Amino acid sequence: MPFSPQKRKGTMSGILFVAIFSAAATFIAELGPVKALGLSPLVIGIVLGIFYANTLHNQLPSEWETGITFSAKKILRFAIVFYGFRITFQQIAEVGMDGFLVSLIMLSTTFIFGTWLGHKIFGMDKDTSMLTASGASVCGAAAVLATEPVLKAEEYKTAIAVSMVVLFGTISMFLYPVLYTAIFENATGFLHMTAREFGIYVGGTIHEVAQVVAVPFSVPGAPEEMANSAVIVKMTRVIMIAPMLIVLGIYLSYSAKKEGGATESVKLVIPWFAVYFIGVAGFNSLHLIPENIVHIINEIDTFLLTMAMTALGMGTRFSKFKGLGLAPVYTATAMFAWLVIGGFVVTKVVCA
Repeated sequence: MPFSPQKRKGTMSGILFVAIFSAAATFIAELGPVKALGLSPLVIGIVLGIFYANTLHNQLPSEWETGITFSAKKILRFAIVFYGFRITFQQIAEVGMDGFLVSLIMLSTTFIFGTWLGHKIFGMDKDTSMLTASGASVCGAAAVLATEPVLKAEEYKTAIAVSMVVLFGTISMFLYPVLYTAIFENATGFLHMTAREFGIYVGGTIHEVAQVVAVPFSVPGAPEEMANSAVIVKMTRVIMIAPMLIVLGIYLSYSAKKEGGATESVKLVIPWFAVYFIGVAGFNSLHLIPENIVHIINEIDTFLLTMAMTALGMGTRFSKFKGLGLAPVYTATAMFAWLVIGGFVVTKVVCA
């Protein structure tokens, strides 16, 4: 037990150590050039954590490991639950059925396609394939973090998935404004996109929430409707992570039972933190808590997520990456192509 009398001091020291790294990540994320790139503290946190894991890891007391593990596992679940304070059911209703359908189609197809491609075609293990697919299909690093406990995956697999989110999410942030101004805005026929359609396209296909917010602001003279549609559709995708994880848990239990024999009793994997996440979002929809308090809760939650991401980075050793080769890059590239091209087609068809 991490807080047993023998381990309590080491656990607290480890948690404090992770918190100091996370504070540094938060500070760096607010610096002008970094903020302009749309890099969240979560992403910077895992980079700092990986740096520690591969340089200073052997220089610190081993007793602190329990605190680092606690941050990566327990604090993570708590933070995912309180992520629900960022969403209301009213926001989802505002964007209408078009945004909901685009979110649902892109999430399900990207996750299934990415998992199949990574595992069956490029030879990655199933956990890494699913983690990489969850990051691309739902909400980037936060989705990878939420999926990791359901799969009980190792830290380095999570780091691989997050690195793919960072790479292709950053590319998206620069590519989409160029696509709109150079092609979609002034095109005729099927290639033309209204500001609302482009907003739905952005929200339905770009990885991170911060990147989705950044794209409309990178389009010269973009109307407010574009940004609003993008953010609401993105938050619709975010809330879908809960039912996705529940379905994933049922699938994993069914697969384990099938592989172990029909008579074998297999415990159903239900990610209760995902259920609580929906409950918190529902409670937030009632607007019982003042907006300034919700803002403070979200700031604290972002810091807790940064701690979880930093701790996951601290468990990542480059030596574990041997043998994977370029399979994660190939998988993430294929998913990126589907998000950009397939997402465009899906958006146009649904919004027609």
